[in-house]
Amino acid sequence: MGAIFSLEGKVALLTGSSRGLGQGMAIGLAEAGAVVIGAGIGDMSDTQNKIEAIGGTFHQLEADLSQNQAAQKLVEDALAITGKIDILVNNAGIIRREDAENFSDEDWFDVIQVNQHSVFQLCREVGKHMLENNSGKIINVASMLSFQGGLRVPAYTASKHAVAGLTKSLANEWGRKGVNVNAIAPGYMATDNTAQLRANEERNEYITSRIPQGRWGTPEDLKGAVIFLASDASSYVNGHILCVDGGWMSS
Repeated sequence: MGAIFSLEGKVALLTGSSRGLGQGMAIGLAEAGAVVIGAGIGDMSDTQNKIEAIGGTFHQLEADLSQNQAAQKLVEDALAITGKIDILVNNAGIIRREDAENFSDEDWFDVIQVNQHSVFQLCREVGKHMLENNSGKIINVASMLSFQGGLRVPAYTASKHAVAGLTKSLANEWGRKGVNVNAIAPGYMATDNTAQLRANEERNEYITSRIPQGRWGTPEDLKGAVIFLASDASSYVNGHILCVDGGWMSS
């Protein structure tokens, strides 16, 4: 039964892999047997060391996805290393917090570029490669704010709604051509992005009380979801937004 979840012989390109959720998913993919190409602007040595410690292979590529041409170059560089990309995980993202009436155009476009536009560009460029091979798994990282409105994060909310819509659109186009496109929507996770929320005692208490499992999630909680969506176990799953949220959406 374990073979259906195996990623042996597969190559995964994952953005935002230096820490947090990206690091957790990168390690999970490596544990399942995939060669992982990590892309980002931060120091990825910790992720590389953890993957190599379990006997896995990790390649680092610098990519600043706030720059419009970065996505195409990243795909070219990744293919130059491994010759193929079987799995794409669009995890890189940023967040800016401000009251909507004071939210600047600069912050709006910064968030949309990284969280939405670069996701489309990477799906398009990797998708071309996967369509040529009639095979591939694309996993976008959505959010609880793909379904809800949030507070003081208008650009982030808009971008994550867009990620959910893009996932469904591409699944419709590419499903018959061997490419599965799905998304993971993490719940409230203990990462750098949520440090401000967790530091606010009132908000932290409210959020924790509404999660049926009674705790914030961790990067390790995403391992199973990403392995499932990257493997043959999900061969008939397409256009789905998988919530990994401790039950938040059901509460």
